[in-house]
Amino acid sequence: MTPTGAAQRGSAPVLELDRVTLELGGRAILNDASLVVNQNEFIGVLGPNGAGKTTLMRAVLGLVPAASGAIRVLGQTVERGNASIGYMPQTRSALAGRRVRGRDFVAMAADGHRWGLPHHNAKARKEVDRVLELVGARELALRPLSELSGGERQRLLLAQCLLGNPRLLLLDEPLISLDPHHQKSVVELVRRVQQELGITVLFSAHELNPLLHALDRVLYLGSGVAALGTVDEVITKPVLSRLYGSAIDVMRVNGRIFVMSGDVEVEKHDHEHEDDHGHDHGGGHGHAHSPAKAHGRTHRNGHTHDV
Repeated sequence: MTPTGAAQRGSAPVLELDRVTLELGGRAILNDASLVVNQNEFIGVLGPNGAGKTTLMRAVLGLVPAASGAIRVLGQTVERGNASIGYMPQTRSALAGRRVRGRDFVAMAADGHRWGLPHHNAKARKEVDRVLELVGARELALRPLSELSGGERQRLLLAQCLLGNPRLLLLDEPLISLDPHHQKSVVELVRRVQQELGITVLFSAHELNPLLHALDRVLYLGSGVAALGTVDEVITKPVLSRLYGSAIDVMRVNGRIFVMSGDVEVEKHDHEHEDDHGHDHGGGHGHAHSPAKAHGRTHRNGHTHDV
């Protein structure tokens, strides 16, 4: 793990949660949580199925109101349409059959005509060129989405997220349905872009291991609690047992970490048994660059634990 985020600790927070409670369906999925995410950090967001990863991102976007407390981004209270945030929602399966060219797909988000014909003005063309170059997708520009692999489509979705120079990226399960090779390439791509631009990334995932060599800190959600810290601080038997609400063991084998409940690997078990009604969706659909963007800042306190 690189210490990039730690080196930036003295800078202004990008995201702050100050005693935030979030509720979904009458259930508190986050209870009195305070935490701080800093400039130029890559944060892996993990937790059991239903722990609130998507709902947290939607709250930062201003789409889910906090029951109590304050969320701020770059010092400003959350609101919809914050251009400082880029967002990749979880539901993306409809992209696979689309015949639209990669460049047009990105351009739809550049000028607001996301699912219609984009308007190709000079400013929009320049901005599309810039983000395609950033993610190494110039060669994908003329190919339809239906002919691209899942990893290639993720490059274009990331390009959409980067339109307008956001300072915070919220990536909701970008590794879903990708094989290990494409998972690795997507994580490496996001890390490279994050470091090159000096931006902050919250990257949610079912499993920690694909993120291990990229992230600065991990934000683990569960049982209404948020634990934020380094892997060695958070991925421990006491912390995860509290978050899962049951006895958890942590095994480290050949550079990989396995979170176990008895003889069951709980992260993999959650993933294999998750379906649409099991997801903590909160309703995120569509494409990667949402006009519904938000702020949030984070603040440590002893309650919901910057570990």
